[in-house]
Amino acid sequence: MINHYICPNHFKKYTIVDIFSKIKESMGPLGQYNKEAHGYFTFPKLEGEIGPKMRFRGKEVLNWSLNNYLGLANHPEVRKADADAAAEWGLGYPMGARMMSGQTSKHEELEARLAEFVGKEDAFLLNFGYQGMVSIIDTLCGRNDVIVYDSESHACILDGLRLHIGKRFVYAHNNMESLDKQLQHATRLAEKQNGGILVITEGVFGMAGDLGQLDEIVAFKKKYNFRLLVDDAHGFGTMGKTGAGVAEHFGVSDGIDVMFGTFAKSMAGIGGFVASTEEVVNYLRYNMRSQIYAKSLPMPMVVGLLKRLVLVKTKPELREKLWQIVQKLQAGFRERGFDLGNTASPVTPVFLSGTVQEATQLTMDLRENYNLFCSIVIYPVIPKGQIMLRIIPTAAHSLEDVDYTLKAFSEISEKLKAGKYKSDKIASIL
Repeated sequence: MINHYICPNHFKKYTIVDIFSKIKESMGPLGQYNKEAHGYFTFPKLEGEIGPKMRFRGKEVLNWSLNNYLGLANHPEVRKADADAAAEWGLGYPMGARMMSGQTSKHEELEARLAEFVGKEDAFLLNFGYQGMVSIIDTLCGRNDVIVYDSESHACILDGLRLHIGKRFVYAHNNMESLDKQLQHATRLAEKQNGGILVITEGVFGMAGDLGQLDEIVAFKKKYNFRLLVDDAHGFGTMGKTGAGVAEHFGVSDGIDVMFGTFAKSMAGIGGFVASTEEVVNYLRYNMRSQIYAKSLPMPMVVGLLKRLVLVKTKPELREKLWQIVQKLQAGFRERGFDLGNTASPVTPVFLSGTVQEATQLTMDLRENYNLFCSIVIYPVIPKGQIMLRIIPTAAHSLEDVDYTLKAFSEISEKLKAGKYKSDKIASIL
């Protein structure tokens, strides 16, 4: 719908466009495939008990698509803790935001234990990891502050940057020469504006599995004056001697000024946390709008997370089993000539060459004929002409699962090279 009106002061004709009209013109880069993809390639329904074997469209599949790294989602102690807490407290308690009426001793206990585990003075719970990271950036940085961030930062970081009304500089992914150059620019600008500098990177880059070069970034503190915020969503629980994350892995925990972690990966829950000095955490606690105006995490989740954290700390065999699966899987792929990029974490991306059409045909073959489910990533998330099949190993997988998967991937790779998946159309299940 288009309406016209004439401005009385300038006798000029203006046009008002219905904001919904753009939807008819474009559903977006991924939404354009919604008719063919919905319910299969996008928004698929995995049913049954969370684990390596689940049901997809009525049949059992070997599932490599869940961030249940340590297999805690169905750990009997976790399931009991969740159930007992739900029976005792219900899903509503506590009601209200933390600042007003949603504070409990259990929330405080979880924060204290998380802070101790990652080697920080204090921590603050976040209802959702995504909105938490957005709000951390918005709260820490003002108009005169400058942000320097990795070009492959997660969407939650990019959305946080969009709220920043000051200047930001991006450095080439994990390129320390580029970071050095951008820090020079940031330093000159911050000095001129009487502002500060925040560098943002990730511990594990969740799409490709490579690690942020935290040791080298921390070393830049000898040359530049900045604070460092690390999103360690995929590293918390999986990396480091005790599972405390990538900072522990590199031995630079003291150099990380603000650490963000999520409960949606290794902890098989929901929500997240931010950890730093007591002063910084208190500032965030009293100024993060996404938390001040949001209901507190429900008690069953908090109690369940306390149990999960105990298991992360006292059951190193869970992490050892995860890495046994990771190492066998990644070594097997590489021995067969597959490109895994630079992953140094459990995240296992398998890069292939092909069109969007070939990607969909290949994925359907994996799911329908091999009963193997993993996530497919195509343009615009990755460059045109590339296909990425993203595999997430867990401690719940078996070595037999690995062997079967390697055999299946070898076969579909040969089919791809032979042109078996060539098509002019996006594969459709409708």
